[in-house]
Amino acid sequence: MDRRVLVVDDEARIRALLRAYLEAEGFTVSEAATGREALTGATDPNRRPVLVLLDVGLPDLDGLEVLRTIRQTSDVPVILVTARAEEVDKLVGLGVGADDYVTKPFSPREVVARVRAVLRRAGAAPGRDGSPAATVQEFEGLRIDEARHEVLLEGRPVDLSALEFSLLVALAGAPGRVYSRAQLLERVWGYDFYGDERVVDVHIRGLRKVLHDDATSPRVIGTVRGVGYRFLLPSREDRR
Repeated sequence: MDRRVLVVDDEARIRALLRAYLEAEGFTVSEAATGREALTGATDPNRRPVLVLLDVGLPDLDGLEVLRTIRQTSDVPVILVTARAEEVDKLVGLGVGADDYVTKPFSPREVVARVRAVLRRAGAAPGRDGSPAATVQEFEGLRIDEARHEVLLEGRPVDLSALEFSLLVALAGAPGRVYSRAQLLERVWGYDFYGDERVVDVHIRGLRKVLHDDATSPRVIGTVRGVGYRFLLPSREDRR
């Protein structure tokens, strides 16, 4: 199987660095220096990637515009790369459909680990590995179907990224249990994290936004100050 990763960055040095590390891990790498090249590479039926590493600051098309265009026709996993750590808050808030975020300067090993983690999550989607049906979790007003990779809020589907879905599944798997940020990084991201644990807070905010969960008076995800987060809804079985 061709495990092709499309690396999109206008700096040849960064593309070469990522190519070296990814190829050392058994991936095939395609490169693009502009947004237009990225769109061509992401949709080429003969060289279709399993994941796209997409720089936000491209010289022609904004990386977010590239991602929105890709999302019109493809659910290929995308990791956004940004030059400013504080920009991650904004990107998550926009709900642009990225599966993860990396900030420059980055460790190439971290990027490879994130690529593996995102592909692991994407591979857990229904029908991709022939695995048996996963758990269906039901709560008051919320239904999580792992096999279908589907979340229903008050009977209506909720559009979650693969990372947001995995984060919700991890929390909902043990209602009431408090998970530290480090524990969530290990369970959801699935690698030794090189950056700031604040990334968990950022994605919790994004998850709360799509679930219409007010952080000041949460119904779904509660904050345990100085510790981490817990899922607040009891399962239907617990209520019987």
